[in-house]
Amino acid sequence: MAEKTTSDGLSQEERQAVKDRAKELRAQAKAGKNREAGLKQVLEAIGKLEGTDKKLAEGLHKVVSETAPDLVPKTFYGFPAYANGDGKVVVFFQPASKFKTRYGTVNFDEPSQLDDGDMWPVGFAVIAWTSEVEKKITQLVKKAVG
Repeated sequence: MAEKTTSDGLSQEERQAVKDRAKELRAQAKAGKNREAGLKQVLEAIGKLEGTDKKLAEGLHKVVSETAPDLVPKTFYGFPAYANGDGKVVVFFQPASKFKTRYGTVNFDEPSQLDDGDMWPVGFAVIAWTSEVEKKITQLVKKAVG
């Protein structure tokens, strides 16, 4: 996990993420719901990743593009993300490198339709993009968009 180093209890990485998010929100407000602008941001975010993080982000991008083409690409705290028509993030990838964690995660936000009784998972640790992982993520994305 990221080491706490600032007086407000946030790590340097977390502080930078907050600053980046503010900048990102300004850019998204300027671009509106422009799919091309969002796609460009997502591809740039993926392009900055390396190794396993890059493979995982590329895999998720492929799955979402093919399985849920109505979701709009955008970045979310600098992460590759995909939003519904209301602009609410449904699914995003958090790379391990962002906060120096052991694994990247594919996360589903509140608008996703993964509800299953009184409790269900919304975040999945992923250490390799395999055909099995791709199949599971594809199923989850299909369910998430209803």
